[in-house]
Amino acid sequence: MTSAEQALKSGARTAQPDHLGHVIFIAAAAAMGGFLFGYDSSVINGAVEAIRGRYDIGSAALAQVIAIALIGCAVGAATAGRIADRIGRIRCMQIAAVLFTVSAVGSALPFALWDLAFWRVVGGFAIGMASVIGPAYIAEVAPPAYRGRLGSFQQAAIVVGIAISQLVNWGLLNAAGGDQRGKLMGLEAWQVMLGVMVVPAVLYGLLSFAIPESPRFLISVGKHDRAREILADVEGREVDLTARIAEIEHAMNREEKSSFRDLLGGGFFFKPIVWVGIGLSVFQQFVGINVAFYYSSTLWQSVGVDPADSFFYSFTTSIINILGTVIAMIFVDRIGRKPLALIGSIGMAVGLALEAWAFSYDLVGGKLPAAQGWTALIAAHVFVLFFALSWGVVVWVMLGEMFPNKIRAAALGVAAAAQWIANWAITASFPSLADWNLSVTYVIYTAFAALSIPFVLKFVKETKGKALEEMG
Repeated sequence: MTSAEQALKSGARTAQPDHLGHVIFIAAAAAMGGFLFGYDSSVINGAVEAIRGRYDIGSAALAQVIAIALIGCAVGAATAGRIADRIGRIRCMQIAAVLFTVSAVGSALPFALWDLAFWRVVGGFAIGMASVIGPAYIAEVAPPAYRGRLGSFQQAAIVVGIAISQLVNWGLLNAAGGDQRGKLMGLEAWQVMLGVMVVPAVLYGLLSFAIPESPRFLISVGKHDRAREILADVEGREVDLTARIAEIEHAMNREEKSSFRDLLGGGFFFKPIVWVGIGLSVFQQFVGINVAFYYSSTLWQSVGVDPADSFFYSFTTSIINILGTVIAMIFVDRIGRKPLALIGSIGMAVGLALEAWAFSYDLVGGKLPAAQGWTALIAAHVFVLFFALSWGVVVWVMLGEMFPNKIRAAALGVAAAAQWIANWAITASFPSLADWNLSVTYVIYTAFAALSIPFVLKFVKETKGKALEEMG
C-alpha cells in the first residue's frame, strides 16, 4: 500500500480536529518563535543611525554590525534540524527562547562595538533555530486540510513581530524627544529598543511548556501511546489512529535515519528537491525585502524625510505587511502556493521597478522631487504588499511541507541556512550599494523578482492538500 493510499485509509487528508481552537493555539504558540524572528530582525532598524553615531563608523562597518546577526541565523538554521531530531522540537524551542532572552539583555548593555556584534550573533542563532523549528513543527502537528493556513502562522507572526518592533521603536523615539540617543531609563533610546525583546522572549519560553511534542518525533523515539494521544487531539478521534501511526512509521522507516548525506545526489551535489528549496529561499531574499525592514528609516531619511516621519513610514509598511499576510492566509489553501507565488513575483517586480525609477532622480533641497517622492513611498508599500501576500507566506509553508519525511528536517535546515546567507548578502551590501547608486540597487532587486517567475513555473510543484507522507 502506498503512502497516499494509507493517507486515504486513515482519513488524514480530510481530518477534522475535535477542538480546532486548541490546534490553532498550538500553532500560534509555536509561531511565537516567528514573532521573535520578526521582532529581533527588525528592531535594529531603530538603532542604525544611533550605532553609527555612538561608535563613529562608516557605512561598510555599520552594515557588518547590522548583518553579522545573519551569520548566527545561518548557523542556527543549519543545525536546528539535527538538534530537533535528537532532543525534540519543544526542547529546541526552549533553547531558542533562552538565547533570545540573553541576546536582548546583552544587546541593550554593550560596552563596545564588538560586544554588540557578539550578542547580535547569539540572537541570530536563536532566529535561525526558530526559522526552522516553527514551520517544521506546525507542519507536523497540523491536519493536512488546515496545514497551509496554520503554516501561515509562522509568517503572520514574523510580520506582526516586525510591526510591533517598529511601533515600539517609534514610541520610544518620541519618548526620547525624537533622538535615537536620547536618554530613557538611564540608557540611550536605541538600547531600550533592543532590550524590550526580553518580554516576548520569556513569553515564548513559557508557551513552549504548554504545547505537545510533535507526534512524528515521538513515533521516531518509540513513544507511540503519547503520539496517539496527540494525533487524536489535533486530527480528531474519527481518524483511524492505528492506520495513521502505521502510515507515519512506514514513511519514516522506508529508509535509514536522516543525515546530511541523504541530501546529496542528483548530479549536482544536492538532490533536485533540495535545490528547489534553496532557490525559493534565495529568491525570497534577493528581491531585497529585508532592506525594507532593516534600513527603511535610514532609507527615507536619506531622501529627505525627517527621523520621526521615517519611523512612522516604517510602521505603515509593517501594517501593509500584515494586511498582505492575512490575504495570503485566506488564499494559500484555496488557490494554492504556486499561483500566489506567481502573482507576488509580478507585483513585486512592478513595485521595485517604480522605486528604481523614483530613486534615479537627483535630490532637490535634500529631498526627492514631490512626484518621485510619493511614487517611491507608494511603490515601497506595493512591493511589501505583494511580497507579503505571496513569497512571505508561500516559502515558509512550502519549506515546511515540500520535502519527503526522511529528509525534511535536514533539508529545511539547509534551505533556511541558504536563506540567511542570502539575507546577509543583501543586508551587508545595501549601505555601500545605496551610497554608490540607489536606483541601480533597486534595478538589481527588480531583476531577481522577474527571474523568480520562470523559476516557479519550471521547478516548483504544487503541494496544496497533500499529506506530508506523499511528498517526494
